[in-house]
Amino acid sequence: MLEPERHRIILEALKVKNTIKLQELVELTNSSDSTIRRDLIQLEQENLLKRVHGGAARLQGKLQEPSMTEKSSKNLQTKRHIAQYASSLVDEGDCIYLDAGSTIFEMIPFLPENIVVVTNGLTHVNELIEKNIKTFLIGGFAKPTTKALIGRGAFDSLEHYRFDKCFLGVNGIHSQFGYTTPDPEEAMIKQHAIALSREAYVAADESKFSEIAFAKIADLHLATIITNELDPDTQEQYQSKTKIKVVTS
Repeated sequence: MLEPERHRIILEALKVKNTIKLQELVELTNSSDSTIRRDLIQLEQENLLKRVHGGAARLQGKLQEPSMTEKSSKNLQTKRHIAQYASSLVDEGDCIYLDAGSTIFEMIPFLPENIVVVTNGLTHVNELIEKNIKTFLIGGFAKPTTKALIGRGAFDSLEHYRFDKCFLGVNGIHSQFGYTTPDPEEAMIKQHAIALSREAYVAADESKFSEIAFAKIADLHLATIITNELDPDTQEQYQSKTKIKVVTS
């Protein structure tokens, strides 16, 4: 089978379901494992799909944004492993920024108490207070879906603080287009938090890699990525762009 026909079959298969296994593609195209792997690498480079463990997945829409409830229940165990490691980077006496991401929320039980936290995450506040952590909530518009405070008020409020470290969630991590999120106003707040921090970290599971959302947050090198186990080729690709910590369960 010629390459264009294989590519057509692979992309058509991903229209039917969100993810497809390598072996299924081998059978659909009557091709070898190595041939399909090369096809997937090429299609990923053309931003037509993304490779995942054992196969390929459909890319999300640029404006697609799950609610906080939807995000909180997805890949929960993986998020907790990532969050536990991220929390280990926080030292007693630190002033840190936690954004409204669902993985960032999972950091809270593991944080030391003798710190100061500034956040735009409405869901974070009660957990932080219950843990007896000194907490500052920035102002702004309360976004219903992500429960994040955004907009001009949030930006101006954030300007009053400086941070040892910030921890951010993102919707997309791409080797060329950097960190992205669907909402330009959320992107602005995340970008500003990075600028106000001595160290910046993006905590995200493998599903965010090769995704590109609508609004750019920052280039890859401006934050260290904390994630779970990646395909070796993917890990090597991103390690050439920024620091990356892979957390294994």
